[in-house]
Amino acid sequence: MSEFNSDAYLDMQLLRFTTAGSVDDGKSTLIGRLLYDSKSIFEDQLEAVHRDSIRRGNETIDLALLTDGLRAEREQGITIDVAYRYFATPKRKFIIADTPGHIQYTRNMVTGASTANLALILIDARHGVLEQTIRHSFIATLLHIPHLVVCVNKMDLMDYDQITYENIKSDIYKIAGKLKIRDLRFIPISALKGDNVVNTSKNMDWYSGPPLLKLLEEIDITYDRNLDDPRFAVQYVIRPQIEEFHDYRGYAGRISGGWFRPGDQVTVLPSGLQSVVKTVDVFGNSLQGAKVTESVSIQLEDDIDISRGNMIVSRDKQPMVGQNIDLMICWFNEKPLKHGGKYAIKHTTRDVRCIIKEIDYKMDINTLEENTSDKEIKMNDIGRIRIKTTQPLYYDSYTKNRITGSLILIDEATNETVAAGMII
Repeated sequence: MSEFNSDAYLDMQLLRFTTAGSVDDGKSTLIGRLLYDSKSIFEDQLEAVHRDSIRRGNETIDLALLTDGLRAEREQGITIDVAYRYFATPKRKFIIADTPGHIQYTRNMVTGASTANLALILIDARHGVLEQTIRHSFIATLLHIPHLVVCVNKMDLMDYDQITYENIKSDIYKIAGKLKIRDLRFIPISALKGDNVVNTSKNMDWYSGPPLLKLLEEIDITYDRNLDDPRFAVQYVIRPQIEEFHDYRGYAGRISGGWFRPGDQVTVLPSGLQSVVKTVDVFGNSLQGAKVTESVSIQLEDDIDISRGNMIVSRDKQPMVGQNIDLMICWFNEKPLKHGGKYAIKHTTRDVRCIIKEIDYKMDINTLEENTSDKEIKMNDIGRIRIKTTQPLYYDSYTKNRITGSLILIDEATNETVAAGMII
């Protein structure tokens, strides 16, 4: 066994992807197959799944049990909650979000897919495109997931028929015409048998593309994040108060967009005061620069009053600032959204309050039509609303920046997260 190189592992690129599809389309089996065939399962995990498979009367190991972690899921053979799994190959690290297929768990899919680079939409080759396929494709594009991979599963039950696969591709392209999909790809697979999952299938020699794992390893995600517009929401002010760093005053947080380098000219919001980046630090070391999603501490040349919730941005590329904001929301709560209702908001590192000014429409995501006659937004519904906040937010549209363009609504009475919002 080769020696583990921790530095190389930390430097590997991370791909987050989510799975979605109708019930029994084989999402959990596909993930189990990925983990099993890529040798990413510990022996004790495999033994536990083998025991569970025997107890359920299966003749062979049920790979779906690797992700169906809840007891209720194992009893019913379905996915209820979002199950996260982590694995790595020599080329890339992965985080998988296995999301539910039932309509009533739409909110779980939104949660699991919110940070994904790629969405796997599974389709049962026997049934073709269903309403849930349209629903999940719409949510994937609503969440601005850059890459959509349609896996036509259970091809073994259709004798690996190419015509069946091509017909499903044609149906998906009709739906894609109504959606803004940046990168759409197709793979015919059998998760149960392992065809085109990790290894190329000999049963489908008519398919010339890569197997799924190779596609996941090689797909380019470099420009999936906004690298052009520097955004840094201050989370914490660092004042060590020790002799070695007596005068150190750094602003800690996670970069929400673009790059930050020493010498960059920046503006601090909401004050509008300008300064220059002095250092970009991590664990006491100064960096030449850091990019979106990296957590760092930034020092400025000038002594400016900055606190949590402030945002450091490029002097030339500033975000929008305002209190009247249009959102697409997915509602999570059993209590419907109230027109005129007041909610707390969490946006980057800022906490403000808002009132619901308008409910424009509710989305019928099975037909992709806007319903303006029924504006009651209940649990798992998606709609467009307008809010007015008590203080200005510094934001971008969600299509431009998924971090500064997103927020959550919170019920102040219960402290429950009631909705996820994507700024238009």
